[in-house]
Amino acid sequence: MEAIRSAITILGAIAIYCVIHSFLASLWLKRRVSTMFGAEGDRWYRLFYNGFAVVSLVPVLALLALLPDFPLYSVPFPWAYINLAIQGLAGVVLVVGVWKTGVWSFLGIEQFLYPRRKKVPVLVVRGLYRWVRHPLYTAGLVLIWLTPVMTLNVFSLDLGLTIYLVVGALIEERKLVNEYGAAYEEYRKQTPMLIPDFPQGEGSKE
Repeated sequence: MEAIRSAITILGAIAIYCVIHSFLASLWLKRRVSTMFGAEGDRWYRLFYNGFAVVSLVPVLALLALLPDFPLYSVPFPWAYINLAIQGLAGVVLVVGVWKTGVWSFLGIEQFLYPRRKKVPVLVVRGLYRWVRHPLYTAGLVLIWLTPVMTLNVFSLDLGLTIYLVVGALIEERKLVNEYGAAYEEYRKQTPMLIPDFPQGEGSKE
């Protein structure tokens, strides 16, 4: 019973985190900050957003260790090493994906150091984005679900993050359609959102 209460607490905590995180990422708030603070708001926004996202996630992760837990399963040797290898590959995909989309801009460092530099948005459809529209989300899902040791607390966290990533991808799609118009609509028709379809990807991109 205590483990179930722990799972509910973790789901509630991750839900609160996701709501705050989504609000901070909303176009409405970005416009408000830009209107109130001008160029300085745009300069600090992304850096503050990332810093807050990391710091505010720490208490949620702390609940995994502090609350009563219950083991669900443990992947035996040698299969556990296969899980770890795939997780490592997913980690590489995350790094490559962030690098391809502009790591300094992603972190907010470029906006902070060069506030007057205006970048023209470019729709990336090559590399990882050739196979799936949201490779960072896909890699993140692989990373969290292939952990060799699963407990009820970890499962609750993974479930909450999965719902958030799927909903976040759908919301992001709306922003991308507004930004790129017909070009993104065409890309969306040809490329899966989260689960790669390699044969179709090869045929549609050749």
